[in-house]
Amino acid sequence: MKASRLRRGMNLWPPFLFAGIRVVALSDDYRHAKVRMRLRWYNRNYVGTHFGGSLFAMTDPFWMLLVLRHLGRDHVVWDRAGEIDFVKPGRGTVHAEFTLTDEHLDELRAQAADGGKALLWFPVDVVAEDGTVVARVRKQVYARRKDARPDKLASEALNA
Repeated sequence: MKASRLRRGMNLWPPFLFAGIRVVALSDDYRHAKVRMRLRWYNRNYVGTHFGGSLFAMTDPFWMLLVLRHLGRDHVVWDRAGEIDFVKPGRGTVHAEFTLTDEHLDELRAQAADGGKALLWFPVDVVAEDGTVVARVRKQVYARRKDARPDKLASEALNA
């Protein structure tokens, strides 16, 4: 799917649409994404700052999507874990940027090369307009070669 089409679709996806989260950039090569969220009455918490769930949601799918596009159909790719550290109350517009590097992909491929699972943590900061960090998020991505799944390997061993 073209990145521009996916970006438009994600902006209409209910968890993003109803939280006021906008995907403002998704590069054609699926190496970079930028997400923005303006503070609105429907995404603020009791004390008038960004709701923490929305801050986490704006970072949720991107590392997995970027990795999946690059490892391709011969790998299973999932989000495995996530952590968020709320650094400062978020007011106004906040954004997060994701950049997938060759080093990330090389590490995942190396870990999964022997048929085992690959686990890699990806950090991203949610940043206010003035550059201050509002939240630090880490997402752990899981990857494994499809042809190296233990159930498939066991079945192949029995049939050999």
